Amino acid sequence: MKQAKYDNTGSEASEPNRLDLRSHDVTEDKRRELLRLFPEARTEGGKIDFERLRLALGTVVDVGKERYGLTWPGKAECFQAVQTPSLGTLLPCREESVDFDTTENLIIEGDNLEVLKLLQKSYLGKVKMIYIDPPYNTGNDFIYPDDYSESLQTYLQYTGQVDAEGKKFGTNTETDGRFHSKWLSMMWPRLYMARNLLRDDGMLFVSCDDNEISNLRATLNEIFGEENFIATVIWQKVFSPKNSARHFSEDHDYIVAYARHADVWRPRLLPRTNEMEARYENPDGDLRGPWTSGDFSARNYYSEGTYAITCPSGREISGPPPGTYWRMKKDKFLELDRDGRIWWGKDGNGTPRLKRFLSEVKQGRVPQTFWPYEEVGHTQGAKKQLMEHVAFEQTDNVIDSIKPTGLIRRMLQLATEPSEVDVVLDFCAGSGSTGHAVFEQNEEDGGNRRFILVQLPEPLPQPETELRTIADITKERVRRVIKKLNESDTGQLSLERGKKQDRGFRVYKLAESSFKPWNADVPHDAEAVAQQLDLHVDHIREGRSTEDLLWEILLKSGFPLTTPIETLTLAGKTVHAAAGGEMLLCLDRALTLEVIRAIAEREPSRVVLLDAGFAGNDQLKANAAQIFKTKGVVSFRTV
Repeated sequence: MKQAKYDNTGSEASEPNRLDLRSHDVTEDKRRELLRLFPEARTEGGKIDFERLRLALGTVVDVGKERYGLTWPGKAECFQAVQTPSLGTLLPCREESVDFDTTENLIIEGDNLEVLKLLQKSYLGKVKMIYIDPPYNTGNDFIYPDDYSESLQTYLQYTGQVDAEGKKFGTNTETDGRFHSKWLSMMWPRLYMARNLLRDDGMLFVSCDDNEISNLRATLNEIFGEENFIATVIWQKVFSPKNSARHFSEDHDYIVAYARHADVWRPRLLPRTNEMEARYENPDGDLRGPWTSGDFSARNYYSEGTYAITCPSGREISGPPPGTYWRMKKDKFLELDRDGRIWWGKDGNGTPRLKRFLSEVKQGRVPQTFWPYEEVGHTQGAKKQLMEHVAFEQTDNVIDSIKPTGLIRRMLQLATEPSEVDVVLDFCAGSGSTGHAVFEQNEEDGGNRRFILVQLPEPLPQPETELRTIADITKERVRRVIKKLNESDTGQLSLERGKKQDRGFRVYKLAESSFKPWNADVPHDAEAVAQQLDLHVDHIREGRSTEDLLWEILLKSGFPLTTPIETLTLAGKTVHAAAGGEMLLCLDRALTLEVIRAIAEREPSRVVLLDAGFAGNDQLKANAAQIFKTKGVVSFRTV
């Protein structure tokens, strides 16, 4: 039996609560967790008494004034950016999508900080891998919100969705006195929000160069914990030196890798190379198959490591080479020799070597921290790859800093499982290389990975007929990749799951909430309050469709943006069933007792109704609350 809903007094609720239209409150989560662990630190108002918390922790608290750590002008504002919930929404855009109703891939157009906030409720702890290629801060090369406390408003003004009032996105020039500080202020809140989305066995990869590598490492140490650092990979990004370089030819970039929990995450082994396989032969026809051999002597001393050995030819070897010792005791050596695991050379007269069979080694190779361009691609190849899929009218619009799909596929091979529906997030999507790489890797290994790409609609240097922004390039490239793959295999089935691979994407665009929020900052006089009340007789923003409202409610109720939706007709009204009927939503503006009873009969866990649907009929709303309670509805909310 489902638990009945109660209000904050403990009595059974006779009125539904309003749906919280803010994004997930990360700070509130941390407050609750602290009070769960340290109830003695709770104040009368439910806040945290730091003095009591310090006493509870005892000597583990550092009360010194000088500490090692990362700081910069504006860091306090970063915390405010994280703590301020978003009141935005993500509007579905079917006309720019591919297979909107069936795909689980997402391309989201908007400021990535606001989008990351909006994804917190739905994707908390669900992302397997994050890869980002953020601005490298090389001077005049990235845009950022000038006012972090109003990032949604800044974005709306930047994209022309509301009138501009001086707020804008801008570039970070090398002459700016806060050059590094502004880069850190951009990165810190985004990485903080991204960490929340990772699974316990999740992995983060970040591309960087020498300009900010030290600051990036310090930032990630602070957010993820130094103990969760995995590696700094050197990617050889060019295939020939730049002879025009003033000092050194910069031939590499870095990829910094952090795990959500390093004690949980383990890399998948990479496929063995042909060169590795070629080392194994079978000159003696051993039935155990191909093998290679290793030196039987080593420099590590142990007391039983020197003894005489007799070769099959009869030659006696008095001991190991000078300064070395046999790897094993004599009885173990003789056992291996009897088992045919010692190689004496073709004439049986050589120095003993230990045989290692291909069938007994790991079926893969451990990843290394140097990734040569021959294995993962280079920048020139990446640029060519982009131009094969996007027909640019102006060469100035071709992005120079894109990454080859081979580079991202290497990360996918290490950090995702082909047999699982792993979610891959890239919130600096650029030209869409990550989405392209996911499709390619799924095609190769029969995988079922899904992607979420987030890209700001930054205007291109030269507007084109079809392409106006970088986000347009993202979508166009992924569309072309889908078309090419579909033409090449005509719907080949995934070997792993026996069904067609997901080759589509849903487009969503960041916008103001479809529901006008109550403005608590208006003057506290009768006229101003009356005006607010008039605005909220119908608080749905003009021009928003039922589908816009539906997806905002689902997103802010904690459902993913790919949740299956079934449309029902109950008592003559349209009702939407989410996630197999777990939640029922009716956004009709003329609710009746009959439709309320019909919804209740289906016994959903959660119900959301449009507040305007009651048309001020408080008795009908109270009856709805009572009916849903008797049917065990756990959560009944209005919006």
